[in-house]
Amino acid sequence: MKQRNIEPVVTLHHFTNPLWFSALGGWKNKNAHSYFLPYIKKIVEALARDVHFWITINEPLVYTYHAYILGVWPPQEKSLSAAKIIENNLAAAHIEAYQFIHDIYRRKKLLPPQVSIAQNLQAFVACRSSLKNKLAVYLRERLYNFSFIERLIHKKSLDFIGINYYGRNLVDVEKWGFLNLLLDTCKYNHHPLKKNSLGWDIYPEGLGNLLLKLKKYKLPVLITENGICTDDDAQRWEFIRQHLEQVDMAINQGVEVTGYIYWSLMDNFEWDKGFTPHFGIIGVDYQTYERTVRESGKKFAAVCKTGVLF
Repeated sequence: MKQRNIEPVVTLHHFTNPLWFSALGGWKNKNAHSYFLPYIKKIVEALARDVHFWITINEPLVYTYHAYILGVWPPQEKSLSAAKIIENNLAAAHIEAYQFIHDIYRRKKLLPPQVSIAQNLQAFVACRSSLKNKLAVYLRERLYNFSFIERLIHKKSLDFIGINYYGRNLVDVEKWGFLNLLLDTCKYNHHPLKKNSLGWDIYPEGLGNLLLKLKKYKLPVLITENGICTDDDAQRWEFIRQHLEQVDMAINQGVEVTGYIYWSLMDNFEWDKGFTPHFGIIGVDYQTYERTVRESGKKFAAVCKTGVLF
């Protein structure tokens, strides 16, 4: 990557756990961080001279939600109390890892690294202008988008804010129950938008709005994931172009955006969805493993090389 003038961004934990770690309770184990740090030491000491940007944990709240609330990812446990333990342990692991990585760079007499998490952000939009919906949007923005980030900023353990963004969550609350306020979405296709192949709303302006909201934290922002699964490559390029327009708007309004990473380079295994969703700007034939650069990839490469959005 360095030889090709590509800046590496290394993620240390992206959902999957070793079996031995899972057998010990995984991230529910109060000593989970003590197993995480030797792994970090091994990786960071090996790569420090070539890596400036580190993501300790990818989407900690998405991992917590899918594994311990929905129960669709391993260990498939549905428990609010377990989810809170996991969230706290992931936060503690990052805070300790942040200091640990910086210490390694100091010992090696290297320039300070840039360390963060990748936080999944959603554009929460009220379907109807009701009090329930307005309260739900406020709560979801606080709990899902910003609370974890603010927790780490308070501990001075973010050098930048890494964000993953995919689309809109159209909020329409049926009852005043707490879970309704946190989970209910519109069931009636009000305010329809184009969708990706998984049915997620495509909402480029949501990225721009979120970038402007992050401005108050006075930290650089790195868009660590933004992408679309689709079999229509023209739609993929339109998605990229529209989201880059929003990034450009935010930069012009004073947001310090360090970079934009499209998800993903190649078609990939999408967790419980398998190989069906095609996110890649490079297509993969899963029978032969032949890789083909899609037209969207060529256009994105041209933007990266020239800095001109067309």
